[in-house]
Amino acid sequence: MPLKSSLPLLTCLLFLPPAEGAATLHRCEAIDGSITFTSMSCASGEQLSVQAVHPYMPGSVVAVMPEHNHEEISGMKIKGREPGVAGTAEDPCGNLIDARQRREAIINQRVIAGMTQQDVESALGKPDKVNIRTSTTSYRYDLKRGRSAQVDFDERGCVKGKAKSRTAKSPR
Repeated sequence: MPLKSSLPLLTCLLFLPPAEGAATLHRCEAIDGSITFTSMSCASGEQLSVQAVHPYMPGSVVAVMPEHNHEEISGMKIKGREPGVAGTAEDPCGNLIDARQRREAIINQRVIAGMTQQDVESALGKPDKVNIRTSTTSYRYDLKRGRSAQVDFDERGCVKGKAKSRTAKSPR
């Protein structure tokens, strides 16, 4: 073969990826449980096991986990069933209203029975006056033109009923 025709062939051989070869290492386990990996032999009194090492090649895909075997195991019962709910959000007001109703009331700046004090403050803002009696709390909001709104809460911090509007004695 002339040199001119073999030159491209030799050039192509330079750009081939290296052959994948697995190296071997010795895993040496001592009596005290310590483990040493070496390419040499183990010391006397250590248990030897040969480990195959597959070096990572850039551009290759390495499976992290083995594929799952989907065979049915004996005694395994595969049935269609409803998913169970592990936990639900426990509302101190007894779940009188759902999340959608609560969200709509806050967006529309309304107060409905079953809302918490935090919900009312999210809808209407901080109250102008807070009145705390033995087991009840009242928020008072001063509105325009001498009107006010009052929201009453029970001992758990839940709205008792709808907000009451009334005329204030002195306008702001």
